[in-house]
Amino acid sequence: MTFDSVAMTTLVPSECKQETVCIFGTGDFGRSLGLRLLQAGYRVIFGSRDPGNTALLPEGSRVTSHAEAIKSARVIFVALHRDHYPTLTPLTPALAGKVLVDVSNNLKRGEYPQSNAEHLSRLVPGAAVVKAFNTISAWALQSGALDASRQVLVCGDSAEAKQAVMDIAHSLGLMAQDRGSLRSAGELEDLPLQLLPLWRLPLRIAAALLAFFFIYELVRDVVFAQVTEGKDKSFRIMISLANKIFPVVSLIMLALCYLPGIMAAALQLHNGTKYKRFPDWLDRWMLCRKQLGLVALALAFLHVLYTLVIPIRYFVRYKIAAITISQIRENKTKPFDSTLAWRADSYYSLGILGFGLYVLLGITSLPSVSNSLNWREFRFVQSKLGHMTLLLCTAHTFLFGWDKFLYAATYKWWMPPGYMLALVVPCVVLVPKLILMTPCVDRAVTRIRQGWDRPTGSGTQKKSRKSQQPLML
Repeated sequence: MTFDSVAMTTLVPSECKQETVCIFGTGDFGRSLGLRLLQAGYRVIFGSRDPGNTALLPEGSRVTSHAEAIKSARVIFVALHRDHYPTLTPLTPALAGKVLVDVSNNLKRGEYPQSNAEHLSRLVPGAAVVKAFNTISAWALQSGALDASRQVLVCGDSAEAKQAVMDIAHSLGLMAQDRGSLRSAGELEDLPLQLLPLWRLPLRIAAALLAFFFIYELVRDVVFAQVTEGKDKSFRIMISLANKIFPVVSLIMLALCYLPGIMAAALQLHNGTKYKRFPDWLDRWMLCRKQLGLVALALAFLHVLYTLVIPIRYFVRYKIAAITISQIRENKTKPFDSTLAWRADSYYSLGILGFGLYVLLGITSLPSVSNSLNWREFRFVQSKLGHMTLLLCTAHTFLFGWDKFLYAATYKWWMPPGYMLALVVPCVVLVPKLILMTPCVDRAVTRIRQGWDRPTGSGTQKKSRKSQQPLML
């Protein structure tokens, strides 16, 4: 007997919340799910190998043996590990026509050749197996829908069974999404095992850049002074070097957020169409732009914090005192330099404005904020203000360097300062962006992204291309 053969006679309408729901398993997830079901108005019965153990179960629920629990419920949540699935085989006749909701996950990806849900379906062929609730944690169920993930992914071969599970999810205040047949179960079971998939590339880039610039600045500031002057400047590692490395890497990573967009526009102009796929590496790069920006923002925060402690550093206070005493002894006063004052104030002002927009970009990246913006508003903030942020931060860095590039003493062992290297990628982004903003180029890119194709070939090919062009009114 299959689930479809008994149609909807075995299901209770979603409007009626007095349905009895059975849960196999009294672990953390089973207990948390049972509590949420009770709060939603369902009757909950637990099936357990030890029906006498009721100490941790939520108040208002019942616990019996597996065979007894099956009789009272039509939807059964299987909160058991895959190793315990064979214990359900003797119950196959009683489970015929029931909805079995497999909530299990594995310890590692590819642990079994077949997904847990498909394996359960083969063990209990008379039941309608649905994969669901495996992406929701016990903590999420206990914390409530507003404090944790609200999305329940559902897949199964029976539309009626999936709808029954989705109705339960909705009644718990969760959002349910149909992910197709039971063949998708393997994909759903892999989701909880992924560790920050979109953060891996940004974190690797950040780690590589931090390591490179740390070694680079260590050689320039510490090793160079030790070798050429015999001075020990290793104390600069903790504050000075860190405060050079963080802004440099932050600026480069901010530029890397917008570089793939420049590349994509160039490729579309070259191809004359938007219907040609980008290379896989460019697709992956564009998908993790948000994470690149957030890592860059974190490094910018560190730069701000390190800058704030500069006045209270021992080395800085010592230098100020030494210079002051020297001027007193020599009875000299350093004249006020208005050019230097303009440069310093402009440097700080651009840094503050750039960091303010930096924070705004980070805030609009939060799901709770971005979901409240329409596409035009989100694009304005992330694109227009994003490029403005990059421009301000790049100008901030240029003012820091000012005319130092003209002096040979700046290049220790012929190595330019780190901030000079950091300006390369932002300039590579900003210069092409200015070109793309020109009316003729911007018009061409806009038409391509609206579906226009550049005519190629001859004869019939040209005619078919023209027929695909949008009507210009």
